[in-house]
Amino acid sequence: MITPESRRALPFFVYGTLRPGEPNHDLFLRGRTAAEEPARLPDAVLYDGPGYPYAVDRPGTEVRGELVTARTETYEDLLTALDRLEEYVPGDPRNLYVRVTRDVLRPDGTAVRAWVYLAAPHVAARLSATGNRIATGDWLSRR
Repeated sequence: MITPESRRALPFFVYGTLRPGEPNHDLFLRGRTAAEEPARLPDAVLYDGPGYPYAVDRPGTEVRGELVTARTETYEDLLTALDRLEEYVPGDPRNLYVRVTRDVLRPDGTAVRAWVYLAAPHVAARLSATGNRIATGDWLSRR
């Protein structure tokens, strides 16, 4: 079910295949953004998935990525496209990701509330037990 809260216009924190230079950046973000800037997601850890990463809540660690602000006129379409890409359906127990709000940090330390796709609880539990952690917290460092 889509609620007004789930559609609140916020920037997105992206940390994997949606980052500049990665395959989904051009497919989903080109022409739809007003701004893109480096950012950090505190209290999260990054795991390598099959071709894409998962962020999982974990105090004392951080994930590096970009804060993406959609153009006003493209926001709704972008939100729908990103939910589809992440195969996120509100309330579906089969989700691999959940879309949540978190504070992310700009380079100057300013906190900004943003949408983040985190590993769904059942995925997070599996990754925490047996996943391949990206120690740097930066998907681009795995190359």
